[in-house]
Amino acid sequence: MPLPFLTADRAFDEAADDLPLPYDDRDRWRRPYRPGPWRVGMAALLLLLASYVLAAAVVIALTGTASGAGAVLGIAAVVIACALRMLRMGIWVSARGVRRVGFLRTSSTPWEQVVAVRTVQQPVRWLGLPRTVQGQALVLVRGDRAPEDQPSLLTTHGADFLARAAAFDRAADAVEAWASEYGRS
Repeated sequence: MPLPFLTADRAFDEAADDLPLPYDDRDRWRRPYRPGPWRVGMAALLLLLASYVLAAAVVIALTGTASGAGAVLGIAAVVIACALRMLRMGIWVSARGVRRVGFLRTSSTPWEQVVAVRTVQQPVRWLGLPRTVQGQALVLVRGDRAPEDQPSLLTTHGADFLARAAAFDRAADAVEAWASEYGRS
């Protein structure tokens, strides 16, 4: 019984390379990079905290009042929602535009409003804290805003790219490629 999908000497069909993959839907929002270790680590710590709070809710439900257990269960639900939202944060792109997902706010910009997406050297916030350090930022230049009011999409010292300069370069190149493909010509 030959298993052609496991052999390395099979002939590849050249015409199949030009067809888009079934999951390659350009209209779906996708993140052009993986979440960084700082973001994933903080979300994991929040989920660990939520597991302890859930265990406390069970103990309170077995020994105490139902209202106390419900309150602690609500706290655990809020902590889990915060961890999931933290993992969702970042830059998402599609054929429709670029979307910046923050912790409390999401904003989308259609590609028709984008003039340019470029990497610049500027002071950036370290892990989103008020302290700034010199780094690189991917800046979205919009036609309807002043040049000094341009938001930075990604930074080298954010939770996704701290100590991962190569990952920042790949993500910036990917977003710039989406902007050149779907933006103004």
